[in-house]
Amino acid sequence: MRLGIVSDIHCNLQGLEEALVRMGEIDQLWCAGDSVFQFRWSNEVVSRLRQLGARVILGNHEETILGSDGIRALSSPKVDAELVGWLRQQPYRLEEVVDGRKVVMTHGSPWEPWKDYHYPHESVWGRAADLDCDTLIVGHTHYKMAQRFGRVLVINPGSAGDPRDHRNDFQLSCAVWDTTADEVIFYDYKDPTRNFVRHSGEQ
Repeated sequence: MRLGIVSDIHCNLQGLEEALVRMGEIDQLWCAGDSVFQFRWSNEVVSRLRQLGARVILGNHEETILGSDGIRALSSPKVDAELVGWLRQQPYRLEEVVDGRKVVMTHGSPWEPWKDYHYPHESVWGRAADLDCDTLIVGHTHYKMAQRFGRVLVINPGSAGDPRDHRNDFQLSCAVWDTTADEVIFYDYKDPTRNFVRHSGEQ
């Protein structure tokens, strides 16, 4: 099985669409949270995820926009209330068996407090070996990661919408987990929404 993984789309539909192109044919799409911004909604991104039948969880940005602080943003007549209702139904944590493996997906830290940022180099990930799963999918940091701790494979696809990872020259990224080979393949690409400054004299 080829499991496509994205996270932290942050309303960037073009970034998501480019991820889908890069990943190619996949059997499932999983989104590890923050599909929207905390005060900005995207009918297009949420609709696309729903259309694709993606496994979607909520992150800290969804917590904001779907809570009391997001009332003003969601009151816009441009916001599709049906899509808001669909996103509200999604969990903050997902557990599912994929190809015989127990997979857990959470946006931030798998340990409380869940909003903590744990970057790939941090020693805290050694604790992942004690988690009750075979694979852990996370987002939140925008830093891609595929490391094994004991029997637990930890995957962070990076961000498909808001690049922050200096290790890939601040490009967007997504990942495909090939469950048969048990390998993770990353795809890095420039943010299609960003305007790059041309050198003087260029047409």
